[in-house]
Formats: sequence, structure tokens, C-alpha cells
Amino acid sequence: MSQVKAYSLFSEFDVNLFKAGKHFKLYEKFGAHPMTIDGEEGVYFSVWAPSASAVAVIGDFNSWDGKTSGLNVRWDSSGIWEGFIPKVEKGTRYKFRITSNNDGVVTEKVDPYGLFFETPPNTASIIWDISDYKWKDKNWMSYRKDKNGLDKPYSVYEVHLGSWKRNSKGEFLTYKELAKDLVSYVKEMNFTHVEFMPIMEYPYDPSWGYQLIGYFAPTSRFGSPQEFMHLIDTFHQNDIGVLLDWVPAHFPSDAHGLGNFDGSHLYEHPDTKKGYHPDWKSLIFNFERNEVRSFLISNALFWLDMYHADGLRVDAVASIIYLDYSREEGEWEPNIYGGNENLAAVSFLKDFNQAVYENFEGVQTIAEESTAFHGVTKPVSEGGLGFGMKWMMGWMHDTLEYFAKDPLYRKHHQNDISFSLTYAFTENFMLPLSHDEVVYGKKSIVSKQPGDEWQRFANLRLLYGYMFMHPGAKLLFMGNEFGQYEEWNFEQSLDWNLLDFLPHKGMKDFMSALNEFYKSTPALYEKAFSTEGFEWISYEDNENSVLSFIRKGNDAKNDVYVVCNFTPNLLKEYRIGVPSAGKIIEIFNSDHQKFGGSGNSNSDVLRSKKMAWNNQKYSVEIDVAPLAIAVFKNA
Repeated sequence: MSQVKAYSLFSEFDVNLFKAGKHFKLYEKFGAHPMTIDGEEGVYFSVWAPSASAVAVIGDFNSWDGKTSGLNVRWDSSGIWEGFIPKVEKGTRYKFRITSNNDGVVTEKVDPYGLFFETPPNTASIIWDISDYKWKDKNWMSYRKDKNGLDKPYSVYEVHLGSWKRNSKGEFLTYKELAKDLVSYVKEMNFTHVEFMPIMEYPYDPSWGYQLIGYFAPTSRFGSPQEFMHLIDTFHQNDIGVLLDWVPAHFPSDAHGLGNFDGSHLYEHPDTKKGYHPDWKSLIFNFERNEVRSFLISNALFWLDMYHADGLRVDAVASIIYLDYSREEGEWEPNIYGGNENLAAVSFLKDFNQAVYENFEGVQTIAEESTAFHGVTKPVSEGGLGFGMKWMMGWMHDTLEYFAKDPLYRKHHQNDISFSLTYAFTENFMLPLSHDEVVYGKKSIVSKQPGDEWQRFANLRLLYGYMFMHPGAKLLFMGNEFGQYEEWNFEQSLDWNLLDFLPHKGMKDFMSALNEFYKSTPALYEKAFSTEGFEWISYEDNENSVLSFIRKGNDAKNDVYVVCNFTPNLLKEYRIGVPSAGKIIEIFNSDHQKFGGSGNSNSDVLRSKKMAWNNQKYSVEIDVAPLAIAVFKNA
């Protein structure tokens, strides 16, 4: 006799929204929900499996035998199976045993809406409840929109939680330990935000989290869901925003996951030209299927709603929107208009962004998108995809290529370092020096720099200084901030022992000071995505490899003048044009001795003269330190 009692959390309206692709809170309906019904405690289960002939819940509570725990299929052809099982408790392991009506094959699947999972390599879902966590970030949530806006400083520290730091035994730090160590470090370094590489449950460590299984569960590698909430909460209490990597581009074909879920291509597109990723050997969601769209957008809103995330960085957007992404001729088919855009995926991304911004104030969505697709950060109402920001991959490639050159030859490549300003305002760009640039033989950022040790670190300070003065938001991967020599290795901690050596200690101090300078200089962020926020002084001094420009905020009194010297030559009495007469002072210099520099600076108050220069009516003479960036303002 079945233990399952008939019960439903779904109204007819819920089902209609789900089938229309417009239900964005499915996590309140699907999955495993502990509750009391008619005075009896237990768990309500529901799962979408339209091609199943039978679905049962198996787990610790029934010795993994589903004969007495079969769910009931709804009468409305929605494909939803559901039921209430008494006496099942929180902490119980479970899966869905699904019998396909196509071929009678029986599979055992994790809950697509599971909130907690066993620690890999074990694969069961765990019945859990996250509604009991008491958040302490009310203040942050009330003024988040004033911290997270496009006219505010945005400096992101990208972190892989499993390898940022490990304990003395080489084991992972827990969420609780990270809430102490990582939060205090990010605060000390003056970053405004932290971004976690995917923390949703994943089975395979070398995927770094980009092959997800548990879309609604933070990985159990570091602790419980509530402990992950505590980590985010602690960041918020310290005025630091939290961004999460989100991966709707693909998912693994592991037997216990979403692939071939009910014996059919339920979540993945049935046509391998649209449903299989040749690069990652993984499956691609069927963006044409309304129920899948509801699943994905519900998942995005879940992290913003239940975990108070402040934004989502969407991975591999180009692979989502192009039918021919990483495919040869004959391996893809054009859309109905003959083009290479995946029209269903494009409309999905628009729906996703509209749902995010309509439901949550003060959040951002950020696209990792590497092509010239038009309007990634334009509002959906204006024909765009609706993202808040987009990674500026062109800037990253050109800048790293330029900095790898011997300074002797940089004068022949001046356009490489200045070219980004020709398109810097076509989108709302974030400048990324991410994990992708320090793996697979690409070397660490400091190891890419030419010259002896002093020159490499001077180049690194110049690179970051130029990055932070350039229009746009900023992102820096962990370890880059103190000049880690080795490439990133996900299997071990960063090389924190390097901070015992002055070049690395000076680099860390520089990065903290640069972040603080950026946050306290409105001209660097108030108009970061507008042509009104930038003006060239000169990009034509190829011979000296010097760039100079003005960054502008809402008040002209706060404008700053930026000068970059990309050679190891000290330039004495170097003249730059300025827009007005008066006193000028140096307010930041990457060559300061406390950062490991040579100590060349402009310590005196300078006076501009009425001498036209660089198309400006006035000019001033300054000393420009070797391989350094200096910033000035009117006194």
C-alpha cells in the first residue's frame, strides 16, 4: 500500500504559467518541501517528468525501495508528479526513480530543485529547509541600490572558494571559516564586490564548478546552505557586494543529473546541433521549451531572492546566442531568417534580464560575451539583451598583449593600448583580468611582464593602474593582487607565503591603495559608461610611449588628469595640456617606494601656464616616473 498521500502546491494558474515559460518562482513549488498536513509531519515532493510512466521517491526513509512511495501524476497533462509522504524528515537523502514510458528504462535522478546535496563523489539530494535562516543584512539590502549602481565604484575580486586558501592540512576552508578570513581580506584590500566562481553543486572538481548538477544548491564541499548564507550575510554586513557566476549555457550528462531526465530529452535540446556542446562535451538547454525557460529563470531569481545575491555574472553568453558557436560548416543550421543567432536563446536572455530587474532593486547582471553582438547592455525595451554590464574581452586581449612586449618596442604598438577607447562606450563594459587568463600555459599576470623582477612588478602596477583609470568596472582574479608567480591551480591554495617578500607585499599594498583611491575618486566612476566621463589629452606620443587623458565626474572640480609611462625611462619636465589655469597636485603614483617603486614623484604644487598644448589652452610640466602611472587634480 502506498505511503504517498495526494497533495499539491500547484494551482491551475501555476501550471499555466509554468507551461507558458512565465513562472519564475518554481522553487516554491517543485522539489522537496517539509511541511505539516492534517497534523502529520512529512515532505511534499514534486518533479516534472512528462515522459515517465511512473515516478517514485527513494531514499533513506524507505531503504531506497520505491515500491511504496510512488508519486501521483497530475490530471492536466502538465507532466508534474507529486505527493506528500509522512514521517520523512529534514536531512534525509533521496532521489527520484523514474520509469520512462518510451522504453521502460529506469533511472535514478537527483532533484532538479534540490536545496542540498551529498558531498561528491556521492550524488543524492538531501531534504532541507532554508527558510529558517535569520538574515542580518537589512541595512545593506536597504541601501544596496546606492552601492551597486552603474554610477558607483565597481571593483570585483573573483574567487574560487576551493583554492583561495586551504588549511594547514590542505583541506578546504568551510563557509564559516571563509566568512572570517575571506571577508576580512576583501575588506582590507578595499574591493567593493566579490564574485564567486560557480558554487552551485557540481560533481567534477576540474570543471571549477562550470558543470552544474544542483542548480538550487550551494556545494556541500564547504558546508550547509545556511552556512553559505552566513558567508554572504557577513560580506553584506561589511559593505561588500556578492556576485555569483551563473551557468545557463550548458550542463553535464552525468547519469544522475538533468540529461535524459525522464527517458526523453527533457531539459536538453533533442537536436545535437543545438543540444550538445563540442567544446565542453556537455548538453545545452532547450531554450525553445517554455518549461525549461521557467526552470532557468526561476533558478536565477532563487539566488537573488533566497540568498540575497547582488548580481549574476552569466557565463559563456556567446555560446548561448550563436548557433554556429565553435561549430564547423554543416554542424549547425541557420535560423528561419537564414542567420546564425539562436532566436529562442536571445529571447530567453531578454526574459531573464527583464525578470531580474523587474523583481529586484539594486542588482546587476553581467554578460561574459566575447563578440560584437549588438546591444548586450541595452535595455530590452530598446532592442537589447538587457544586461547591466558586459566583459570587455577586446580590452583584455589587447592590453595583455601590449604589456607582454619589451618596452623598447611599445612605441610601435601605441594603437594597441589606446584602441579600446574607440569603442569603450558602445556597451557598459567591465574590464576583466579573470581566471581564464592565468591557466593552461598562459602564465600568471606578473609572469607575462617583461624585464627583471623590478620591471615586472613596475609593469604590473602600471597595468592595474591603467585598468582602474580606464572607463568601466573592474574585475581581478585572486592571486593577481599580490603578483602570484605560478599559474592558478584549483587543487591547492594560493601562494600566500610570497607575502613574506617585499615585491609581493608592495604589490598587495599597492592594490589596496589603488582600490581605495578608485572608491574615493568620483571622476573614475560617476560617468564610467559615458563619453562625458573621458577626454584624451594625448594618445599620439608614440616615441615616449605615453598616454594622457582626463577622467570626469559630475563636478568638474573633481576631474583628474592621468599620465601613463609605458617605458622604463624617467621623463623629466614632461609637458601635458590641461583645460584651465591654476595649481595642480599629484594625488596618486604607482612608483611610490612603499609599493616597491623607485620613488619618483611630483611632491611640489605645480602651476599650469597659458601655453597651448595637446589641444588645451593651458599646460603644465610634470615628472613622469618609469613604468608608472600618475594622477593629478586641480588644487
